[in-house]
Amino acid sequence: MKTTILTLFIVFLLGSSLYSADKKDHYEVSSPDKKITLTVRNNVNLQWAVTHDGQTIIEPSSIALMLKNGKTPGIGSEIKSSTTKEINTPFEAINYRKSVVKDHYNLLSLNFKDDFSVEFRVYNDAVAYRFVTSKKGDIVIENETANFNFPANHDAFIPYLWDYRGGEIFNASFESPYTEQKISDFATDSLAILPLMVEANNNKKVVIMEADLEDYPGMYLNLNETDKGFKGVYAKYPLEVKEGGYENMNLIPTKRAGFIAKTNGTRSFPWRVIAISGEDKDLLNNDIVQKLAAPCRIEDPSWIEPGQVAWDWWDDYRITGVDFVAGMNTPTFKYYIDFAAANGAKYIIIDWQWSARFDLNEVNPDVDLEEIIEYGKSNDVGVILWAAWCTLYEQMHEVFPKYAEMGVKGWKIDFIDRDDQLAVASTYEIAKLAAEYEFLVDYHGVFKPTGLQRTYPNVVGYEGVYGLENFKWADNNVPRYAVTIPFIRNMAGPMDYTSGSMRNVTDADFSPRNHAPMSKGTRCNQIAQYVVFEVPLQMLSDSPTLYYKEQESTDFITEIPATFDETVALDGEVGEYVAVARQKGETWFVGAMTNWNARELTIDCSFLDEGTYNVVIFQDGVNANTQATDYKKVIKQVKTGESLNIEMANGGGWAARFEKQ
Repeated sequence: MKTTILTLFIVFLLGSSLYSADKKDHYEVSSPDKKITLTVRNNVNLQWAVTHDGQTIIEPSSIALMLKNGKTPGIGSEIKSSTTKEINTPFEAINYRKSVVKDHYNLLSLNFKDDFSVEFRVYNDAVAYRFVTSKKGDIVIENETANFNFPANHDAFIPYLWDYRGGEIFNASFESPYTEQKISDFATDSLAILPLMVEANNNKKVVIMEADLEDYPGMYLNLNETDKGFKGVYAKYPLEVKEGGYENMNLIPTKRAGFIAKTNGTRSFPWRVIAISGEDKDLLNNDIVQKLAAPCRIEDPSWIEPGQVAWDWWDDYRITGVDFVAGMNTPTFKYYIDFAAANGAKYIIIDWQWSARFDLNEVNPDVDLEEIIEYGKSNDVGVILWAAWCTLYEQMHEVFPKYAEMGVKGWKIDFIDRDDQLAVASTYEIAKLAAEYEFLVDYHGVFKPTGLQRTYPNVVGYEGVYGLENFKWADNNVPRYAVTIPFIRNMAGPMDYTSGSMRNVTDADFSPRNHAPMSKGTRCNQIAQYVVFEVPLQMLSDSPTLYYKEQESTDFITEIPATFDETVALDGEVGEYVAVARQKGETWFVGAMTNWNARELTIDCSFLDEGTYNVVIFQDGVNANTQATDYKKVIKQVKTGESLNIEMANGGGWAARFEKQ
């Protein structure tokens, strides 16, 4: 079967049902199921438009690539040839929510006289395009035109960029809740980060994304001149930087060029993408970023082991019942290793302050790394080290061989907080070199993923999400956010939300605090996140002491894999609730979550293979609306095709493990 999957490649020219040309500047291509139609027109400007089931999704929208010298691809360009193909190339996914991705689309390639082409792909659930140039030497990209014109002033879920000042993109945070508003109400003093969702007519959802972002700046969105659409905006190329940000751990551009990228003249550029769904739940299983990303570049990725990791920073070493002072020291991390080993976690993270801030060779004298790593080896637990991006990027050729020989398993890399061309390129450089030393990479303080996790699957984590750590200092409507991000942010790729809080409280009882932090919503909401949120390196974020005290919850959490063989989207509505089933081997896991509204759902178990299953269920307790830690464990049997009626409290959740008899 493996050989069949890897070698299957069906390519054939299409008939008139997929492609028509009324004249040389007008092209149409439909999706394999005929529901989506892409129209491309090349008059003065190159424009694309999209319909779904006959309904306009994207009105004619201009696209172009502005070169510093020479003609502008997309403006006044003459087409010399076109190609249409249907392509069906399933591929094996690595460390993903399914083992095989079905990659079926119709392709339109327009070849222009000025040494460039534009490729369009039309899937059953998405449309994407990219520029491809074939010019000699390097080229300078002054700007790029990417428009997304909607037919009406739709509602949208907009994540705004933090720290956007005076029309220029400085150091920025990519952790942002969603502002739910009309497109025309877009903030005049900010930009939106991707992915961004628009609610079209007839309850259709449109998610704007980008993919295969390599050696190029990330795309932001701003309101365009239509007042009902968006345009792409990009950080200018950085010329000078200075240390700044938190504890001076960022490199903040202080001078930028008048262009966005300087790059090889023969290359393909990032994909501009819209995903389209008729039902919200379909977004929970959309693979478009995996499909568009460059294939794996690691010859043998079998050494990459996803899993759960005990993490010290969230709980701030709040452990009790020990005979040592807990903190950044050797006994503390041996204790974390003991906890990880006892509960089947593959790794621990030693977070910041294990080394000097700007020198990874200078180790904290209270931390005996070699002793900790050897202790981890004897307990089958790997050690991952934290590092600031600017320091690691400067020292990686020196420290990677050193710490690989010592036995370190990976790096958590923090405070990138930029996605200009140089910052983006660095994430590929780091991932490539890390793979040579068989290091895992967890990018923290980083922009959204765009497919690097397929190209280098040793990248097992990405933040770029308003995660659990924000409970330490912020008071937001997190249960609603938690049932929004599976439909939007998680579509882009791994989402290191850092779940696992055991101090669960209601909205009325919550208060932000840095030490002994709380989480909003019920215990079962936190547990369900391990099924719903996707990331191959799942954090156990709270204190080992609390996990030991809550061993029943801990046992269930640590039985949940970090990657899966199959995913089934069961039910959901953006911002309201979500329910997903995932399979590993013969075992299925289901997670469901709701916002602050208590909710009843019916889980259709037809996703199960034929047979009878023992089901272990964690459900909100009868008092969970006032005591969020209240839950009930239930064990029962279920057969294929039966249904389960579930109840979730305010900010609640439900999780189950189905084991075949």
